[in-house]
Amino acid sequence: MAAPTLRLFWLGRRFSWCKRLEVRPSGQRESHSGPQDLLVTQRKRGLFKEIFPAKGVDLELPELLARGAEAGTTQTVYCGFDPTADSLHVGHLLTVLGLLQFQRAGHHVIAVVGGATARLGDPSGRTKEREALSAERVRDNARALRESLERLSAHHRRFFHDGRTWGTFTVLDNSAWYSQQSLVDFLAAVGGCFRMGTLLSRHSVQSRLKSPEGMSLTEFFYPVLQAYDFYYLHQRYGCRIQLGGSDQLGNIVSGYEFIHKMTGEDVFGITVPLITSTTGAKLGKSAGNAVWLNRDKTSPFEFYQFFVRQPDDCIEKYLKLFTFLPLPEIEDIMQMHTKAPEKWGPQIRLATEVTKFVHGQEGLQSAKRCTQALYHCSIDALEIMSDEELKELFKGAPFSELVLDPGTSVLDICRKANAIPHGPRGYQMITEGGVSINHKQVTNPESVLVIGQHILKNGLSLLKIGKRNFYIIKWLQL
Repeated sequence: MAAPTLRLFWLGRRFSWCKRLEVRPSGQRESHSGPQDLLVTQRKRGLFKEIFPAKGVDLELPELLARGAEAGTTQTVYCGFDPTADSLHVGHLLTVLGLLQFQRAGHHVIAVVGGATARLGDPSGRTKEREALSAERVRDNARALRESLERLSAHHRRFFHDGRTWGTFTVLDNSAWYSQQSLVDFLAAVGGCFRMGTLLSRHSVQSRLKSPEGMSLTEFFYPVLQAYDFYYLHQRYGCRIQLGGSDQLGNIVSGYEFIHKMTGEDVFGITVPLITSTTGAKLGKSAGNAVWLNRDKTSPFEFYQFFVRQPDDCIEKYLKLFTFLPLPEIEDIMQMHTKAPEKWGPQIRLATEVTKFVHGQEGLQSAKRCTQALYHCSIDALEIMSDEELKELFKGAPFSELVLDPGTSVLDICRKANAIPHGPRGYQMITEGGVSINHKQVTNPESVLVIGQHILKNGLSLLKIGKRNFYIIKWLQL
């Protein structure tokens, strides 16, 4: 790729140009968010946290969004997702939802999978360098993230469409444009627009330079590539807005400065809040507390329960951030909660909305079946559960396939499943009430198993020893 002509003039790094969005009291009821009131609505919801540069908050950006829609030239917004793992997690959801809010207002959105940038590793918010990933691993992860983003887009359109005309949702991989460039050409075209003093002054760089491990050139160069992503999308797709987590502000500023130097045009950056655990730790892979969006890493049941267990002091905030529910409806939900807090209404509604968005209607029903089976001891729920759901629900529980011989007893099944010790001690565990089958306590070791009672219609038996030790039995040739 030929080096572009550079318009070289200095634009200092001015974080004071970044304006934090503050919630302003309003008695108005929320309607469908159109282009004109998109920023206002998302400010009320708390989804949009900061805008760079600050002048875009009150004048330029709202006018640009409204004028673009009226003129039929809607805006393009992008957000990047590095494939450092083979699944997105809850920490990514707010940036995805931010993109979708723009799409719902009629604008075009692009999700960029960082098939190239993931090889470097973003140093933002990290105390040490990421583990290097092979090119093959990054490609596999990138493929998985593209599928996940496309699935979320499909669920959004299928389950949450509001009848308006939406913009498009596109998934790209930045390896597509970096693979066509040589290193020397790229540095010659881009390197002169970045000042070492500006990059070195960043807090993330300073903290790492002072650490025993220091910072590699690979990580140091990461903001340059993210800035170029913004520039490429601006040139190719007319993208003028970048969305990212609040820890991405420095990288967004680099993109703004680079585009301004190259083109003389202004672009904008918007950040969304970072989601933290109850202890204040950032949720994600690096922190070891990720709640994944892919079923094979976090089941729909586990995902659903994560939101059901959210405490009262953050539930209204999460309803505004993670759902498409109108603000007046959220107010009504919270008012009902004050009258009947024991019903956990807001938590259940939150879990329902987000699980349906991530896992679809089938995943939501699976989560509810598992909840009924485990916490409400529902035999009906157990009988319609699949083998996959049982394995997800009782993760780590031994799974055995047995043939039902005539006269098989409670003692026989416990021993064949290696659930009790052999000899008198195992026999005594049953007589003392320490064993249950399909949530029903059994105390007679010699009782013969009965289909429809000990063996469910789906050919399964759930054996529990004590309070927490589960064993799943799949009966063959019934």
